[in-house]
Amino acid sequence: MSPDQQHDSAQQHQPPQPHQSAQQHQQPAAELPTSVAFLNHTAVYARDRRVSAEFLAMVLGLTVGAPFGPFLPVDLGNGVTLDYYEMRDEPIQPQHYAFLVPDAEFDAMVARLESAGVTYYADPRHTEPGRINRLFGGRGVYFADPDGHNLELMTRPYARP
Repeated sequence: MSPDQQHDSAQQHQPPQPHQSAQQHQQPAAELPTSVAFLNHTAVYARDRRVSAEFLAMVLGLTVGAPFGPFLPVDLGNGVTLDYYEMRDEPIQPQHYAFLVPDAEFDAMVARLESAGVTYYADPRHTEPGRINRLFGGRGVYFADPDGHNLELMTRPYARP
């Protein structure tokens, strides 16, 4: 019997834990990865978690979820959540977050940036304002969020060697 089969067999024979209700025990488990790792969530540091989460949700056309402890989540709809965490008294190290978006939604996202007065760029160094790149047969832009994180919208994934 393989280790996976042993684990599955052991799980099938375990009684419900005393603190679990019958309803909790009967609910199907979330689909778990079997052969690769999937990114589930990451923390995004922000001076004001509400402002930053709402900014990203506005650009992507999403909604901000209910607070979860110190985090304010934005569910990307693909199993990944960005959990905004407030750090008012410490410097925030800017990070890069790239979002692969549907080509049919790209123009609306760029229009939302323009409506909000956010400058977008064709390049990650922000030297080509108001321009869209055409990398890898798609379209893309870079822009800063309220905390200086370098965000990217792209309609085609990068070709990797």
